[in-house]
Amino acid sequence: MPELLQKLLSMPAGILSLYFLCIALFAFRRPAPLAPCPPRTRFAVLIAARNEEAVIGRTVRKLLQCDYPADLFDVYVLPNGCTDNTAAAAAASGARILPCGPSVRSKGAALHLAVAALKDRPYDAICVFDADNLADAAYLRRMNDAFCAGAQVAKGKCLASNPADSWISGCYALYFGLFNLFYNHARQPLGLSAKLNGTGFAVSMDLLRRLGGWNTQTIAEDAEFAAICAQAGQRVWWVPEAVSYDEQPLTLRQSLTQRARWCSGIMAAARLHLPALVRCSPREPLCADFVFFLLTPFIQGFSLLPLLLRLYTDPMGLLAALLVGWLGAAALAALIVRLTGMDRRGMGKAVVTYGIFMATWAPICLWCLIRPVRVWREMPHGLARNTAAGV
Repeated sequence: MPELLQKLLSMPAGILSLYFLCIALFAFRRPAPLAPCPPRTRFAVLIAARNEEAVIGRTVRKLLQCDYPADLFDVYVLPNGCTDNTAAAAAASGARILPCGPSVRSKGAALHLAVAALKDRPYDAICVFDADNLADAAYLRRMNDAFCAGAQVAKGKCLASNPADSWISGCYALYFGLFNLFYNHARQPLGLSAKLNGTGFAVSMDLLRRLGGWNTQTIAEDAEFAAICAQAGQRVWWVPEAVSYDEQPLTLRQSLTQRARWCSGIMAAARLHLPALVRCSPREPLCADFVFFLLTPFIQGFSLLPLLLRLYTDPMGLLAALLVGWLGAAALAALIVRLTGMDRRGMGKAVVTYGIFMATWAPICLWCLIRPVRVWREMPHGLARNTAAGV
């Protein structure tokens, strides 16, 4: 009986893994890159920032150095809930400031305000960044290529700016490398959406007007907006040539806090949008694919149950399985480094500990089922060396 129960409890995780594995096989196809297009898309670059005085100036200056006509883009900083000089530092670096009232306490709310303020201005698209992001010089040019080709929503490649700073930041670099290759790149030839995670993405103003603005309700505004796009039949284009760099946490404690926010937000987005996504799944592959994505944190959380049962029935077998899993994760990490062309210097600790990093997802998800995070809190930035971004 315990073995049968263990198999039943393991089935959802097995089905999810099989689905993602089948999609991942398409990662090795190489679709043609987007054709270069003369600059014509006018961008409003939006940066929601809370107490980011230490890094906002660098981010703004890096964006303003993009290889794109200066008259075709503006950088807006959205200070919200700040108790430091974020707005002054951003303005001194060349950004325009869109003040947020005291009621704005999340990135999603800041984006809602900004889109409403800019909807009647002559912009073709918005780009969304965080205050610690560093854009590659070609970022806007490559996004312009995507919008010229017909994109309404586009996601660029996000890399860790500080992979060698600690084993945690290195594991983030591996995690994003895994997603870029086996999730985003693999979905491109299938006509499915890239993962609209975090930052470094762009949305057309026409689409935002049709959707009634940016109207997300959760602290995972990116995942929730992606759910809205799936229901509207709008594919998130993958634009790997549009590169940005994201400063990653340095400690396990920071990482647990950040990922708990991610998981809680995705779970909240699932509760809001899963019923509609399930209803549209039979006629819209984008909806069906996103159902699997939104179910992931729930399934990961419940995947601890068969492990706990096996700990009771077969502790030595569980120990052996965990050892094999750790070795497999290290091998996968080494493969990611090789396939993505990642700089190997300083990545040894991350490769060895990648299995530990990935194993922490399940308890994080289970904890979020019990005690979800409901309030957005800023992460400390400005401590990284940002060597991968050339800073």
